[in-house]
Amino acid sequence: MKLTRRWLFASLSMLLMLMACSKNDEPPPPPPPAPVAAAEFTVLATSDLRDVQPLEDMALKATGVKLKFRFGGTMESTEAVLTGEAKSAAAWFANAKYLLASPQGQQRVKLQEKIMLSPIAVGVSESDARRYGWDKPDLKLTWKDIAQAAKTGKLRYALSNPATSNQGFMALMGVVAASGGKAEALSADDVDRGAIADFLKGYKIPGDNSTYLSEQFILQQGTKANAFINYESWLMSLNTSGKLREKLVLIYPFEGVSNADYPFMLLDDSRRDDYLKLVAYLKGDAAQTWLARQTLRRPIKPEVAARVEDLLPKSGLQIELPFSPDRALADGLIAAYLNEFRTPIASTFVLDTSGSMQGGGRRQQLVQAMGYIAGADASLTGRIAKLTNREKVWLQPFSDVPYGLTGFEVPAGNAGARGVAEQADSEAKQKVLADVRDFAENLQMKGGTALYDAVYKSLQHMLAERARNPRYQYSVVAFTDGEVNKGRDFEQFKQDYAALPEDVRAIPVFWVLFGEANEAQLKELAKLTGGQVFDARKRSLYSVFKDIRAYQ
Repeated sequence: MKLTRRWLFASLSMLLMLMACSKNDEPPPPPPPAPVAAAEFTVLATSDLRDVQPLEDMALKATGVKLKFRFGGTMESTEAVLTGEAKSAAAWFANAKYLLASPQGQQRVKLQEKIMLSPIAVGVSESDARRYGWDKPDLKLTWKDIAQAAKTGKLRYALSNPATSNQGFMALMGVVAASGGKAEALSADDVDRGAIADFLKGYKIPGDNSTYLSEQFILQQGTKANAFINYESWLMSLNTSGKLREKLVLIYPFEGVSNADYPFMLLDDSRRDDYLKLVAYLKGDAAQTWLARQTLRRPIKPEVAARVEDLLPKSGLQIELPFSPDRALADGLIAAYLNEFRTPIASTFVLDTSGSMQGGGRRQQLVQAMGYIAGADASLTGRIAKLTNREKVWLQPFSDVPYGLTGFEVPAGNAGARGVAEQADSEAKQKVLADVRDFAENLQMKGGTALYDAVYKSLQHMLAERARNPRYQYSVVAFTDGEVNKGRDFEQFKQDYAALPEDVRAIPVFWVLFGEANEAQLKELAKLTGGQVFDARKRSLYSVFKDIRAYQ
């Protein structure tokens, strides 16, 4: 018995010792994993939404989601979504009716929620609004009245390009919907072509985005234009900016308006939880109130709208004009606008063929860009950038001196009396496009850089052309990859430009920054010549040429 107890005691002691040794020899537990940084929730947004960028910090504090905006033009953003190249968790457009009119777009968008509203309005300078009796609170001006005023010259307006921007497209759709004579949505066959032609006679300041158009309208209000057609929120912000010569009276066509409803659209279904958190925040009282007070867009929630009704005109609460889900109507209307209805384009492309263009693939980029404009790109944005019916274009190469100015004229198409439909290019048009591509292919790169001589000569040429054909819309596109080292220098060009007639100084010059071109000089010249600088140093030259086409 004693032996057994001793044995049990010894065994228990040994077991305890082994357990202790095992415990001491056991490696320490691994440290807890470092917290994984939350992935950004990237949103592809159209450029008119830049004023909501403070929501990035606000949403992070409220939801923990790292919201990050990436801004782009309407058509390029739409194309990115349609092709699956958006590389974003979500998209936020002023309006997605064009995008969602196709099965492809419907497949890409997993969820959508409307966040706010802003109707299209016609902002008319106060003095002209009074003169025409358009400042009455009980005014019942219709889209037909607006088109008639444009036809007779009473209404001369700035508007974003209907082929590339939501504002312009929705304004044109407003005219189409109101003149169609149908309560339901129209088809391509129902379009009243006469109403479109009348309305577009008043289109005096084109551009691709509201920021550029505002700059041009501020400079030309009371001379070239007396009205600005845009979203209510943008026009109200412009009124409070103090930059206008006189404020704008906002007119909402009586039979109805087209609204931007700002759908927030989920593209990446794996980020659904974050999307739902953001939607709940954006539709909450705090965000809705902030959006109304800071951006002057109407809340989607009626109870919040009631609390901020002092900010926004009651007259803007018009019925919504029907929007056709017929993609053929949208595509046909854009094609008809570009090829038939808008003021035809006449432009000169000033092309650097100096020796430096031979290296680094620069010549290839230039040839490719000109080839795409001449019809080599069948994508959505490529179709919009292509040379259009009735267009005149001159190519002005330069090296030590400008040389070999060559012109091309695209023939007109055949249009019916009613309806819109995309037309295939005629053989005559295909021949002109092929000639432009051949010209670009045969460019030879050698010599110095006489950019300012080439631009000056092109402006003189445009002035002479406009004297012969005043019904065209003129512009110059200047491209160079290096410092100017031949002909006029920067200061001499500015002096000579200032001495040009006022008519030629009204022709905008768009400057393309490429290679080692002088950025500061080109930006100064853009202000002087009423154009823009487009940076092709980090983007393909063709994508920049696409952007320029939206301003022409």
